[in-house]
Amino acid sequence: MTPPRRVPTYVVLPARTLLLDVAGPMEALRYANRLQQDVQFDVDYVGALPEVTTSIGLRVAGISPLPETVEAGAMIVIAGDTDEPMDAGQPFEAPDQGSDELVQWLRRSLRPGILLVSICSGALLAGRAGLLDGVKCTTHFTDCDRLARIAPLAKVLENRLYVEDGERYTSAGITAGIDLMLHIIGQITNPAVAAAVAKSLVVYFRRLGTDPQLSPWLEGRNHIHSAIHRVQDAITADPARDWSLATLADIAIASPRHLSRLFNDQAGMSIPDYLNRLRVALAQQLLSETRLDIERVAERVGYGSSRQLRRAWGRFNATPPSALRRGDPLHLPKS
Repeated sequence: MTPPRRVPTYVVLPARTLLLDVAGPMEALRYANRLQQDVQFDVDYVGALPEVTTSIGLRVAGISPLPETVEAGAMIVIAGDTDEPMDAGQPFEAPDQGSDELVQWLRRSLRPGILLVSICSGALLAGRAGLLDGVKCTTHFTDCDRLARIAPLAKVLENRLYVEDGERYTSAGITAGIDLMLHIIGQITNPAVAAAVAKSLVVYFRRLGTDPQLSPWLEGRNHIHSAIHRVQDAITADPARDWSLATLADIAIASPRHLSRLFNDQAGMSIPDYLNRLRVALAQQLLSETRLDIERVAERVGYGSSRQLRRAWGRFNATPPSALRRGDPLHLPKS
């Protein structure tokens, strides 16, 4: 039996640690370890302080010292902290206590081959260490301006659940750390494991399918604008419907012109492009799982003819629909 791949995971706990920044992502890793055996995440909680009082007043002890070296293939997860902890009758450390030591350790420890994952305001420590220079990143919406000041060379993106740039992963506030960890679990193990973890956690899993080929269903959802999510949810539930801009505008409670602009801004694509991506993805699924002819597939996914389907198909696949039915792999068109 092949031994599991082990991923050393160092969770950095600053003073006044936001407890959900730790508990949420680590519960996701716990379930990932339970649900499969090929990859195991070995978690160690480290920090500059041997114990801290968390954001909700719960005292956490037994924190390991910062390791001298971090092995290749490891993952460093930086939890956020708060300046406004709950008063539960416990003494609190100063917000910046031990932060200089954490920054120096991060700067010393990070090298190629090690993943850096920041949850919420943990990005501020990474930014102070210079680890986000030239990197697309995000943090809690209340800290985006602060991060931009701390790390002026970072490319801070607002209104994002999480951002991946190479080996740097950053997330927005608190529960978005779970979304990010599900994403990482899907990459390190496979998307099916991430979906199973999300189900176990009873988390709304925006990255819907368990097949990487279904990635068009996942694109354009990495934002937190509720009106655009409502529109995307409606389209996703029935891609074959003859969606008019006026109908979608009613769902968004916005004017058609404002919805078009907002959708482009948040999803990074137009509404017709989003709809076509979903219809083509659905066509791929039907061609793989049924014996329907191309005309029937086109009808099922909302196109008036197979010619319309093939035209849309060609925007996202260099190989024709018939290749999928033969079992040939699909390829992206050359840009």
